This record gives sequence, structure tokens and C-alpha cells, in this order.
Amino acid sequence: MLSRVADSIYWLNRYIERAENVARFVDVNLNLLLDSPAGVTQQWKPLVNTTGDRSAFAERYGEATAENVIEFLTFDRSYPNSILSCLCAARENARSVREIISSEMWEQVNEFYLMVNEAAMGKRSSELSSFFAQVKLASHLFAGVMDATMSHNEGWHFGKIGRYLERADKTARILDVKYFILLPTVDDVGTSLDQLQWIALLKSASAYEMYRKQIRRIAPPDVAQFLILNREFPRSIQFCFLQAEQSLCKITGVPAGTWTNPVERTLGRLRSQLDYVTIEEIIQRGLHEFLDDLQIGINQVGLTIYETFFALHPLTP
Repeated sequence: MLSRVADSIYWLNRYIERAENVARFVDVNLNLLLDSPAGVTQQWKPLVNTTGDRSAFAERYGEATAENVIEFLTFDRSYPNSILSCLCAARENARSVREIISSEMWEQVNEFYLMVNEAAMGKRSSELSSFFAQVKLASHLFAGVMDATMSHNEGWHFGKIGRYLERADKTARILDVKYFILLPTVDDVGTSLDQLQWIALLKSASAYEMYRKQIRRIAPPDVAQFLILNREFPRSIQFCFLQAEQSLCKITGVPAGTWTNPVERTLGRLRSQLDYVTIEEIIQRGLHEFLDDLQIGINQVGLTIYETFFALHPLTP
């Protein structure tokens, strides 16, 4: 497969998944607004801090109000990680490989983009909750259409790696939102407000029902363990690493647990860290610090994928 084609399919899936997860990211705070007791104010500035784009936001918008943050993360065409920008990039990547992907995939990407673009022109705040639900559904539809209509060859596996790496990164960020952002004061730990926030967090990752089927009570260590270490839930970080590693092995033909290139080594080391760590060790080390290191590791995997599979290297005599 041409590296250009593999690169486009990889990023097509990353951008679709990123759009969905940004919607989940903002939806955490919107859901808390409905569930929180009267007098509890929302915190929007740390939401921007967690994206790593605080300076870009401050330059364009200044004050971190709900309206400004939602506009920045959702409809800002000049911000490359907004939902609208992600859909523009996904559509361009899909257009460049139309001869490789199925017509159903191309149609779904177009419908997704047009839906978001139409919402950007309307921008009705009363319909934001419904809009974010539509973004999540459209992303699920694309993943289902791709799995059902595209041959499960190298291109499909590159797309799958992109999807799961992006999902792992955003699950880490969504979990970091609760630890790093949503709890106003230490005095609120263990209160009903704390419980509501953990429930909202689980719902934002579509994990609430599956969590309650496995664990009856809402406890912060159990929630963190479920979203980080669970090997069966599709949005947990460990599950995402396992799926990405399986697809990488299919592409390279190397048995699991061994490596022949930097991507296999980097991803294998990152995944193996979660095989033997406990949630108690994670909390003792610091949940925020652990998640931050995970995000750095995911970025490193993405860089080695580019250098190994996509980058054009000059021929040496």
C-alpha cells in the first residue's frame, strides 16, 4: 500500500474520532450544568487548559466563558482541533483516497461534515446537547460503515490504529477533566456533587451502564480503573492499546510480544505498562501525572508511526 494512502486513512479515522471526543469533552460540562446543585458554577477555563491550546484560545477570545469555550472547541475554523476543523480535515483525507475507501464511507463523511457545518451557521445554544449527541452518533455510523464495507486489509488496519490511538488519548483527557477541573474545592470530595461529577464523567464516555453492570457503587478509584485498565470496555485506554497493537501486528506480520521496528517497540512498551500496574499505584503516583505521561507516550507512538510508515526518506547511494 502507498504510504500516502495509508497516511490518509489513518488521519481520516483520527479526525473523525477526535471530533467525537471533543463533543464528549464539552458535553461533560454541559451535563454537569443540568445535574449540579444551585449555586455551583461551571469551570470552563481548565477545559481549554486540558486541550493544551490555552495560548491560542487566550489570543482569540480572552475570557473563558461558556460561550467562548464552546465556540473555540466546536465551530472555530481557525483552530485545527475544533469539531468543524476536524471534519474539514477528515473530508479532505477521504477525498484524496476515494478510490480506496467505499462509497458509503465517503457519503457518511460528507453527511457528517454538512451536519456540523449547518450547525455552525445556526449556533443555537438551546440545541447544543442534541448537536453533540448527533456528532457522537455520526462518528459511530462512520466506524460501523467502515468496518462493514471496507476490506479488512492494511488500509483498514491503519484506520483502526488511528481510531484507537485517538480514543485512548481523549479518554485520558476526559478522565483528567474530572481530576484537574471539575471539583471546585477539596471540601467537595465525597459529597453528592462529587458523585454527580463522576457519573457525568462515565456518561460522557458512554461507560455508565457498563460500569454499573460490573461495579455497583460509584467510587473514584473504581471509575479510574474501569476507564484506564479494563480490557473489555471499548473506550478504556487498555482496550484501545490492545486493539491498536493487534492491527499493527497484522500490518507488519510480527507476532505479538515481539518487535522489529520503533512503532512496535514504543506501542508495546506503552501497553505493557498497563498490564502490570494497579490503580493503587497509579493513585499513589498521582492520577494527573500518570495520565499526562500516557498522553506523552501516545504522542510518541504517533510520531514513530509517521517516521516508520509515512515519512519520505531520501535515498542513500
